[in-house]
Amino acid sequence: MEKNLVIRALKANAKSFSLSCKKISYVPKSIARLTCILTLQLNNNCLSSLPLELKSLHQLTELHLGNNAFEELPVVLKHLNSLRKLYLFRNKITTLPSEVLDGLPNLVLLNLNHNKIRVIPPAIKSLVCLETISVTDNQLQELPAELGSLRKLTEINFTNNKLTRVPQQLCNLSKLTELYLARNNLTELPEGVLGWTSLRVLDIAGNNLSMFPVDFQQLPLEELLCEGNEFVQCELLESKQEREVLSLKEHAARIVLKEDMNKFSVVARSLPLYPELAHMLSHRGKCALCFQPFLTTWLECVQFINLKKDMGMKKNLTVPVRALLCSYSCFNKRGHSFYGLVKLHTE
Repeated sequence: MEKNLVIRALKANAKSFSLSCKKISYVPKSIARLTCILTLQLNNNCLSSLPLELKSLHQLTELHLGNNAFEELPVVLKHLNSLRKLYLFRNKITTLPSEVLDGLPNLVLLNLNHNKIRVIPPAIKSLVCLETISVTDNQLQELPAELGSLRKLTEINFTNNKLTRVPQQLCNLSKLTELYLARNNLTELPEGVLGWTSLRVLDIAGNNLSMFPVDFQQLPLEELLCEGNEFVQCELLESKQEREVLSLKEHAARIVLKEDMNKFSVVARSLPLYPELAHMLSHRGKCALCFQPFLTTWLECVQFINLKKDMGMKKNLTVPVRALLCSYSCFNKRGHSFYGLVKLHTE
């Protein structure tokens, strides 16, 4: 019966071909004759492999392999360089071979939901055109930093995995509009979230977060899902300490950093001549109250932000956002909205 369908498709010069829901355990090699098809639907079957002959489908842009029995990415995929959309949800996949990922430079959508994947290899960086990646309900324990190099990404979904951290490099994704990280084991989000200049939807429900990172309230969010975390409560902590003893290195660094804020100063013009010093100072912070720079010594605080009032969202919810103050002198000033959490921190 499958051969008859292939013959009909050949005669009709079809651009799409489907063997979905046929209960087949193998793909007839005759499909390789359909060199003009753009879409191939093989979902909802019992497939565990694909014939190498399918590499002749040079124009194929969309491949549906969901709800089958694949335990790994079919090797033939590395020859399908025109693929733009690949669906492999509800299989038994455990690994993502680098050589296969290297052969998919035009992929814009990758759906690997409901598998058994533990690791996404660094070779994911080969998917330079990727816009959407969804790997929900897997066993991911960590994400590769290389994801941050996929600058076209607009949607990331890693819901229901075992992630404990998000790489700092993901903050480089300025086109990201939707980020789903619900039901993982995250204890914090990376600093530098201002890099998510297009982010509209963030779902971090069901994690172990205690607060949001610095400057979180400046994100252009329209929807935030954050229930089921362990956020710090709004309890005022007053300090009896009026000032701290800074190291000579910290004193010197603050003087240099303050001078560097004036781009016409001798210090600002001279720093590029000392790359090691410039690199060390690049890890500077900025006081949330006086806006003066510091290097490695700060007071960790929290500010409580109302999503509706302060961020323009529909939800009337107050969440804690991390803030760093440069000194007890700033912390002890009256009239600010920062709450102390811990003692002065020195890296």
